[in-house]
Amino acid sequence: MVTAVRGVTDPLRLLLAVLRRDGAATRAQLGEATGLSRSTVSGVLGDLRRAGLVGDATGQLPTKGRPAARVRLLSRAGVAVGVDLGRTHVRVAVCDAGHTVLAERSCRMAVDEHADEALDEAARLVADVLAECGVRPAGVLGVGLGVPAPMGRDRRVPAMGLLPGWTGRDPAAELGSRLHMTVVAENDANLGTLAESVWGAGRTASWVVYLKIASGVGAGIVHDGSVLRGAAGLAGELGHTTVTDGGVVCRCGNRGCLEGLVGGGALLGQLAAAGRTDIGTVADLLAAARRGDAGCRRVLADAGETLGLAVANVVNVLNPDLVVCGGELGLAGDLLLEPLRTRLHRGALAVAGSEVDVVPAALGERAEALGGCLLVLRESPECAERLVRSVAEQLDRPAAAG
Repeated sequence: MVTAVRGVTDPLRLLLAVLRRDGAATRAQLGEATGLSRSTVSGVLGDLRRAGLVGDATGQLPTKGRPAARVRLLSRAGVAVGVDLGRTHVRVAVCDAGHTVLAERSCRMAVDEHADEALDEAARLVADVLAECGVRPAGVLGVGLGVPAPMGRDRRVPAMGLLPGWTGRDPAAELGSRLHMTVVAENDANLGTLAESVWGAGRTASWVVYLKIASGVGAGIVHDGSVLRGAAGLAGELGHTTVTDGGVVCRCGNRGCLEGLVGGGALLGQLAAAGRTDIGTVADLLAAARRGDAGCRRVLADAGETLGLAVANVVNVLNPDLVVCGGELGLAGDLLLEPLRTRLHRGALAVAGSEVDVVPAALGERAEALGGCLLVLRESPECAERLVRSVAEQLDRPAAAG
């Protein structure tokens, strides 16, 4: 769906705003979203095409008559970089301004306690993928950085114990100084939500709740394409909602948190207590469960039921139409999701529960890095301005004020 752009009058800015947000559109959709005449749309697109800045998108929209061709921005207009700092990995993705993914790289490492090393590795991977794509640093519109912790108003990692070694640090500024690029930081689950709602399982939904179930449990909320962050950037911290009195002390300092019962570490701990020395990682747990291992299936089913109770409360409060389950444990599929759905429907209000679907993520472990690319293209005013100025320079015209 292409929606209107408001508060902008320059035709070039209007068309670029729609294309960077939606990736591709027909001329008719561009006219509808911008309010520009058909001749104005055609004129600006003609200039952009002659400069090698737009091209035809793959696929056409079916119509009663001639198929409607879509246009998209090309790499020459600029690219966006996404960086995902997971607790156990660094992943980087690059996409052009027309939403085509150009390259991805990842590596495994302990991120929690090694901030400088993780940022150095992220900078190295960014340089590698840009070289692979043949993109110069000057062609980068910006970098969207996912961090596995809430981001405060000052864009620093707050002192909540959720990301040891990073408290008080400004990840965007530190990575930006390494890359000499504009970097925008965001909670990783929010980026996963953005990616799944635009490119993944939530493309047709209005209210999307995304669960990142891995070593911890995070959540993000998107309504009509916009991420809901909350007053202090803490919206979606589902893993630190209380689901039981007592229990182990969580890394946030509280007891009874959801994460302490269903996070990857908690599940591995349960198996270790049962003497299962053969299950050392979440990947081991999932592989054994798929082979029919009763103990591994049991801990996943129990985790699904506990998650279902927490998600039922989310459904009652937000009334979403879709819950998307991602992260490493989200790869368990119905071994986790069926008990989650059953407990959700038992705990949710009947009307709210009947309107919500629970589905596995479509993008898997790629979601957060891809969401970083979308953060640059859809939500960063500074990066949007860089796109306008880059395109205007290549058209050899001044960039009109927005």
